[in-house]
Amino acid sequence: MSVSLTVAIIVAVIAFYIVSRGLRIVPQQHAWVVERLGRFHSVLQPGLNLIIPLIDNVSYRFDLRETPIDVKKQICITKDNTQISIDGVLYLQVTDPKAAAYGTSNPLAAVEQLAQTIMRSDVGKRQLDEVLSSRTELNTAIVTELDRAATNWGVKVLRYEIRDITPPEDVIRAMELQITAERQKRAVIAKSEGDKQQAINVSEGERQQQINRAEGERQAQVLRAEGQAQAILKVADATAQALATVGASLGQAGAREAMTMQVAESFIEKWGAIAKASNVMIVPADMGDLSKLVGTAFRIVEGARGTAAGG
Repeated sequence: MSVSLTVAIIVAVIAFYIVSRGLRIVPQQHAWVVERLGRFHSVLQPGLNLIIPLIDNVSYRFDLRETPIDVKKQICITKDNTQISIDGVLYLQVTDPKAAAYGTSNPLAAVEQLAQTIMRSDVGKRQLDEVLSSRTELNTAIVTELDRAATNWGVKVLRYEIRDITPPEDVIRAMELQITAERQKRAVIAKSEGDKQQAINVSEGERQQQINRAEGERQAQVLRAEGQAQAILKVADATAQALATVGASLGQAGAREAMTMQVAESFIEKWGAIAKASNVMIVPADMGDLSKLVGTAFRIVEGARGTAAGG
């Protein structure tokens, strides 16, 4: 092999190495920070990029996708001096590769440590019951504080979710007793409310029943009174018609003798009924003179006629 061929091969290898070192393919949703001679130069975007070998160097590689970070379990003390254990999940995203590279040595670890610190601070401002019932408020407060601080680190804090809150065993037992007592209280109240409503319904039903009965009785009495009144009116009308007929017929020939016979028969019938209904009977002194009694009755009728005619 000649010297010229050897030099050509060496030059080709060096050229290939320089070209291979100068070409950089950045994946999608990634950003690479390039330093030139130890100082920041540029941020390589996704796709094919060209740098100067031996002068430019890719010092930092960042994933720009949303990244979840497990926040380790930590002990926090509430405002009422209760120790609770809390852990969670933090979701963040690198938005400024240059700030993430030079703002802190490890942006993800810095955000995680700050999240634990903020959590301890916010839990210390709240009672235990408030901490257990206000996870959403705690999450929002932590995200707000983290996002404000992480801006200088090129990181955007998207959300924080508390995964587990574990109080001490004695507190858990006390809470279980409290929950049991509260449920029993609600059961007793519900039963008493049911009994009260049942008593109200029963009394209301009885009252309505009595009202209905009274209304029915009143209507029945009204109907009976109306019926009796109508019956009395009909009897009166019939009697009036009968008397009118009798009075009209007395003016005819032979009516006086017929009236005399009718009065005599009626008188005898009534006295016979009295004798059957009672063991003691008062008999007029002139009972034997039937014609005289009939005459008296007839004069009474004639007197009534004359009075009616005169009126």
